[in-house]
Amino acid sequence: MVDLKFDRVSKRYHIRREASAGTARNPLLLKLQSMRRRTEEFWAVRDVNFEVRRGEALGIIGHNGAGKSTILKLLANITAPTSGEITINGHLSALIEVGSGFHPELTGRENIYLNGSILGMRRGEITKKLDSIVDFAGISQFIDTPVKRFSSGMYVRLGFSIAAHLEPDILLLDEVLAVGDAAFQSKCIQRIGELKRAGTTIVFISHDLGAVERLCDRVLLMQRGQVMTTGSPREVINQYQRTDAPKAPATHRSQSTDWLKAAEVTTLSFQHAGEEEAASFHTGDPLIARLKYEASARVADAVFEVVFYTLDGNVQCQLSTELSSECLALEPGSGEVRFFCDELGLAPGLYYTDVSIKERGALEMIDCVYRSTILRVDPGKTVHGAFHMPHRWWIIQADGANDGLRDQSSVSEFV
Repeated sequence: MVDLKFDRVSKRYHIRREASAGTARNPLLLKLQSMRRRTEEFWAVRDVNFEVRRGEALGIIGHNGAGKSTILKLLANITAPTSGEITINGHLSALIEVGSGFHPELTGRENIYLNGSILGMRRGEITKKLDSIVDFAGISQFIDTPVKRFSSGMYVRLGFSIAAHLEPDILLLDEVLAVGDAAFQSKCIQRIGELKRAGTTIVFISHDLGAVERLCDRVLLMQRGQVMTTGSPREVINQYQRTDAPKAPATHRSQSTDWLKAAEVTTLSFQHAGEEEAASFHTGDPLIARLKYEASARVADAVFEVVFYTLDGNVQCQLSTELSSECLALEPGSGEVRFFCDELGLAPGLYYTDVSIKERGALEMIDCVYRSTILRVDPGKTVHGAFHMPHRWWIIQADGANDGLRDQSSVSEFV
């Protein structure tokens, strides 16, 4: 059975722009001209078709402005379509902005009843779930304190906890899993998973591609208000990341005096363990970084580094020969340094790399190539946070029995 259906749905907005004031000299005419507005049409979504079957979890991804939130507003009846037909079978709840409707002067307990009523729960149902809501939010000590004294984390945790205890047939989610700390986010994902297993139909809009892949059965990719493709989470996310990839970065080198150019980076490439060159990997994949160089003079103790950072400039990690105390002397000629990483720890996304050569202990680089290449990381091992941490674990039972060392994942080494 189909719970949600979009049939050639479009939403048009009119954008008003101020017209030119012209060259009239009369003050009245100038005022009239300045008040004129010209209207442009903007189609937030256009001819969108899709269905969501009962119990299915559909993810919707795309760039900002692709039309994702407009679809959610249309489903939640916040706005009406310009054309087309929307079919909804069942009770629908939208978890769009946690904590909306809270009154700052009321206590946490009072706001549970207020917000729960706004979200469609009856008073008896709220009373029955009250202890569970408070326990889920982790604020039992402050439940009778006015929410205006809550920290921002406490505020959103309570808001999500109330909404998470809804039992709708259809649940709409919009970036709400990014609330609270990592532990609470994990709890949120578990709760959504429980609703899914209970047969709730879910529409999930998010930029967290890892969460989309874990929670969704199917993903729809939006682009400029239209459906670009739909399919399995892994396939659609891979396509989105390919279309999301920026053009080849504007590579440039550090400006150094000639005498410092004893060696230069020539290329940086990445390979899978089977020596197959690739531009994309999954979190947890083995990776080999091959850094080729050309030396024109001897370098007594060289250090090679590859630094990974996000497209907005946040440094994530590095590969470096400086981690070893062994002296690395370069002789004139060409050469290659290979970094071996048993498990790539980067979370899904796109990363630039900077590559450099320096002499150990020196302040200036011998050579540095900024934005040398782009690495795409697709969802692989589950990541809560910025990166996957390879680790081992073991368990010691209360009776003293040691079940032995368990390999959760091998420890990464750079050689």
